[in-house]
Amino acid sequence: MVKKGSTMENLELSSMFGGIYRNRRVLVTGHTGFKGSWLCYWLSQMGAQLYGISLSPPTHPNHFDLLSFEIESYIQDINDFSKVNKIIQQINPEIIFHLAAQPLVRLSYQEPINTLTTNILGTANILESARQLTNLKAVVIVTSDKCYDNKEWVWGYRENEAMGGKDPYSASKGCAEIITSAYRNSFYNNSGKALIASARAGNVIGGGDWARDRIITDIVTTANMSERVYLRFPNATRPWQYVLEPLSGYLTLGWQLLEGVESFGESWNFGPNNESNVTVMELVKEASKHWKKIEYDYDNEAHPHEAGFLMLDSSKATKLLQWRPVWNFNLTVKNTVNWYKSYYESGEILTDEILRAYITDAISKSIPWSLT
Repeated sequence: MVKKGSTMENLELSSMFGGIYRNRRVLVTGHTGFKGSWLCYWLSQMGAQLYGISLSPPTHPNHFDLLSFEIESYIQDINDFSKVNKIIQQINPEIIFHLAAQPLVRLSYQEPINTLTTNILGTANILESARQLTNLKAVVIVTSDKCYDNKEWVWGYRENEAMGGKDPYSASKGCAEIITSAYRNSFYNNSGKALIASARAGNVIGGGDWARDRIITDIVTTANMSERVYLRFPNATRPWQYVLEPLSGYLTLGWQLLEGVESFGESWNFGPNNESNVTVMELVKEASKHWKKIEYDYDNEAHPHEAGFLMLDSSKATKLLQWRPVWNFNLTVKNTVNWYKSYYESGEILTDEILRAYITDAISKSIPWSLT
């Protein structure tokens, strides 16, 4: 175990989400990753008692190491049930956000067994350990929009659509959803135990992601080196959203589960508005408006299969959780590119500034989680 950073009290943020996270014992798996580090930073600013289980940061540089906040960090592979279980029982959290995963589609072709093991067995390990806890009230299992059996439909997938996957990554996320449902129905429902929900998000972008084979990473790293980015699938359409959008969904879901609302122990989509479902080419062109060094060309070589069109229907979360996106496509891309441009050109980390701008815009739109 290592301790990182220092506590930074923030009364302004601690009352968001009904103040539910203030002084809560919160465990985040995958806390050293891109989404996990953003989630932990936000939770830290709300006064949560933070704990993390994860592998070491996957890249250098990485967002986790660039931040400063208080967290008890355990560097541990979630595939080792005995060790993970010992840590979780020691932490005895009130809520678990499970984000630890092998998150890359292309890597899943190269490492299918590791992908399947981590994303399926690793999820089962967290759920199995969680059901032994006496203090636990809620578990949010984060999977992916790619958990669906993608038929390249022009309309969004709803939570009751079939699970599937044409590649190891997508299949592993579909399986993680099935495992979560099995544990919920076998061990949790109507048992007085913790409430379990799963969350599926679109293509998440934002500052601090250096994972390989990610379009934003490719765009900004090549721009920084004054090189061109080569686009594998320029016409592929994705539901692009800033990283804070699904995180606000996870936190809203966790809020309701901690309040004991049993009907929310289900699966949930957190995707952008329809206007943010655009092609890779449109994304790159929009990014180039905010950093003139961004240039692109086409990669005409053969590549493993990736979905051509994928969109989520988030009407369930909008209606029942009163969750909705804060930023449109233009703001999403602008704040993403500006984070990296600031990092590369001046070494300034804009995470806190962007988080506060996002919250300010949520307040101006009277989104319930932001109101104090």
